[in-house]
Amino acid sequence: MSLPPGPSTPTPWNLIRWMREPVGLLDECRERYGETFTLHLGALPPMVILSNPEHVREVFASAGDDMHGGKIAQALRPFLGERSVIVLDGAPHRTMRKLVMPPFHGERMHAYGRDMVELTHASIDRWPVGREFPIHEPLQGITLDVILRTVYGVDDAAERERLGAQLTRLTHLASWPPMLLPQVQRDLGPWSPWGRFVREGQAADASLLGAIARRRREGADGRTDILSMLLGVRDEDGRGLDDQDLRDQLVTLLVAGHETTATALAWTLRWVLSLPAVRDRLLSELHAAQRSGPLTPERIARLEYLDATVREGLRLQPVIPLVGRVLQQPMRFAGYDLPAGVALAPSVHLVHQNPSLYENPSRFEPERFLGRQYKAHEWIPFGGGIRKCVGMAFALYEMKMVLATVLSRVWLRTAPGYAPRAVRRSITLTPSQGMPVIVDAVLPRDVVPAAA
Repeated sequence: MSLPPGPSTPTPWNLIRWMREPVGLLDECRERYGETFTLHLGALPPMVILSNPEHVREVFASAGDDMHGGKIAQALRPFLGERSVIVLDGAPHRTMRKLVMPPFHGERMHAYGRDMVELTHASIDRWPVGREFPIHEPLQGITLDVILRTVYGVDDAAERERLGAQLTRLTHLASWPPMLLPQVQRDLGPWSPWGRFVREGQAADASLLGAIARRRREGADGRTDILSMLLGVRDEDGRGLDDQDLRDQLVTLLVAGHETTATALAWTLRWVLSLPAVRDRLLSELHAAQRSGPLTPERIARLEYLDATVREGLRLQPVIPLVGRVLQQPMRFAGYDLPAGVALAPSVHLVHQNPSLYENPSRFEPERFLGRQYKAHEWIPFGGGIRKCVGMAFALYEMKMVLATVLSRVWLRTAPGYAPRAVRRSITLTPSQGMPVIVDAVLPRDVVPAAA
């Protein structure tokens, strides 16, 4: 058995580097060791980092029996729950994935789009004009409100605010990177980090389970929210999801679709605001669409340059640097005889920086997505294969709704002197300082500002 080469520095130092600057570590290792290398990161299994697209394709082609989420996914168990689609492996994972997937596709997305646009407008109405503020925070508010309304089905604004505050406290505690470490996951009382998380989690669970029970009593007839749809799903044996199944999927959808989508929007806005040609082309596309009628979600979703901009933002600044699978049996892979227990980890960042796939990979160029359809193992911000993010279509749709609404109403710019760098929040890489911006003007709804 053999592993690809990798850093010989002590494991604790590798872990510190990984927690603080994962992108820099990946770039250095790629430069020194080539497209395949090994990282040793504390209690995690040895991680064979992959950046060759063909190797990534092989990993994503697995049916899931020979490669599991393993310790990588299990690290999220205390946050998501025992039955989360992310935590489950093998046949249970495939069954849960099949049950959870349908609500995130099809014509119902347009109904969600109307909520996404309306909630973005409501947030914009509260943005300060002429004063610097971190835009990541209101973007988090938008994505949380979208989840509460479209996924959880909370229509009442006061209830949405109450539950949102509860979940925000919980996700804030979970965002501290050391919380992923088993050594930190000890309840030493209400003043310890994990103790606070446990108590906030218990309060949030009571609210979520109460909401599930109310929905069961009231029925889901006529409702389009995802919770209502999940109440009606059945597996091949006619079994539905019990309350704990539903709770774990609701928390998973919150974790997977709140911070990640807000962060992806912030990074994409960073590039749009710093590149006048990109911004002008987006505004021109919005103007042209508006001339033939209102900017409905259906029409926003069809805007080609907007779609390309969102995809390029996710390529250049992926919010998660890699995805992983743990081998369940020995395997020869990429020229190495790998033992069971090793993780194969396609690096989203390194694949997206591969110059054989993307010319000038460090430049933000949405046009590359207008002239080429990238394969499922070449553009991988949502992972791939049997473990691809179930909310991919929902997230892409939401990003387009929010970005189009912001650009159509707000003249804003990044704060003078701001130089963004990626900082870790739990599993995501977010813009430093929350990406401070200044709003120069807010226009009425349905009035798109002219391009420069």
